[in-house]
Amino acid sequence: MKNNSDLSLKTRREFLRTTMLGGALSWTVPAFLTNTFSALHAEAADSATQVATGKDANILVVLQMAGGNDGLNTVVPVANDYYHRARPQLGLAEKDVLKLNDEVALHGSLTGFKELYDSGSLAIVQGIGYPNPNRSHFRSTEIWQTASDAEKVEKYGWLGRYFDNACSGCDPTIGVNIGRQMPQAFAAAHPVGVSLENPEGYRFMASDRNRRDGASVTEASYRKLNEPEEGMMAESAEENSGASIGSISGRVTHSGSALDFLERTALDAQVSSDKILAISKRVQNKAEYPGGQLANSLKLVARLIGGGLPTRVYYVSQGGYDTHTNQANTQQRLLKELGDSVKAFMDDLKGQGNSGRVLLLTFSEFGRRVAENANLGTDHGAAAPMFIVADKMKAGLFGKYPSLAPADLVNGDMKYNVDFRSVYAGVLEEWLKTRSAPILGKQFEPLKVV
Repeated sequence: MKNNSDLSLKTRREFLRTTMLGGALSWTVPAFLTNTFSALHAEAADSATQVATGKDANILVVLQMAGGNDGLNTVVPVANDYYHRARPQLGLAEKDVLKLNDEVALHGSLTGFKELYDSGSLAIVQGIGYPNPNRSHFRSTEIWQTASDAEKVEKYGWLGRYFDNACSGCDPTIGVNIGRQMPQAFAAAHPVGVSLENPEGYRFMASDRNRRDGASVTEASYRKLNEPEEGMMAESAEENSGASIGSISGRVTHSGSALDFLERTALDAQVSSDKILAISKRVQNKAEYPGGQLANSLKLVARLIGGGLPTRVYYVSQGGYDTHTNQANTQQRLLKELGDSVKAFMDDLKGQGNSGRVLLLTFSEFGRRVAENANLGTDHGAAAPMFIVADKMKAGLFGKYPSLAPADLVNGDMKYNVDFRSVYAGVLEEWLKTRSAPILGKQFEPLKVV
């Protein structure tokens, strides 16, 4: 009888034979890459597959609300006079919200979240932020994705460091991003992870637009081949307004050997492997989803989970939260899509029998200012809420709602009460069952939501 190590090795070899590192996609691969496949096969065959995979362990789904969601009109201090004074037009009345208690309510469009909250499957962490907050979309996204201090630039993402520290030798699909570009959160010393939008479609897409000095001719050619189309990247934060941010991945830079580079670009590409395609066709969703990009992303994630893909971390994005102008209708639409999509996702997982193994975590790069602006919108701010969704958790309100008294604000922003890395620490230690300090760089007090 074969031992677990032999079976794991066989599984990995089979995966490589039937996915992008094998012959299934060789017809789409540039000629200069084909010679590296044998080396990648040999290197991968000598690696032990991680014992705990997404087939038999807890799964994390990270949902990025790109653009800076207005937390004040999401988790609403409906009884607070300072709130209504600061927002004479945008402030929500009691008839427009879903009350959680006498002080705090959800935006009226978040009916899906209210159902999850009432059923004990939603935790709301109030006043999330970090010291010396940055109001740049790109820099603040970078801070959240790398879990760095505001004054420090980290090379690797917090999930990439999780992969490095806890998932040595795992399958390339240990992390799956649904989208065009790998998030910086996945950047790792030993890159893994795949990025896809549609299992039926495939083409290479670079994860890094910035060419390094001294790059080889092969590397330079590959980078040029994979340069994203003009207009795909969001403009600078100062040039964006009115829900213009669709997705922000942060800056991803490459370092390491040529083999590391080729492996990273191969795994960063949009993927159409036989395994993912087979799962997406075989597994049927067990819940009705609303329309929209986020719902479609979560539908795909649910099918991949139901099909047993060995993924520990999924990453999805919903953009459009940069609401400098005419915020009310835009945010209402986005939050409706968010709440309904996540509720359908959890219903889908329950139908599969997998809801007890999945935790979904939301984040947005910053909140908005307390006061509305002259364009019926809100400008870049600081502290905001996070949402955590799971069947097995301590649901309810966590943290303290920041004071809205003018004397307690900093440049018009609320002061944070909970460092976002405490949430990460709680997820890493309590859900993913690994030590958080080596991943986050120091020990943060884990938020006990699980």
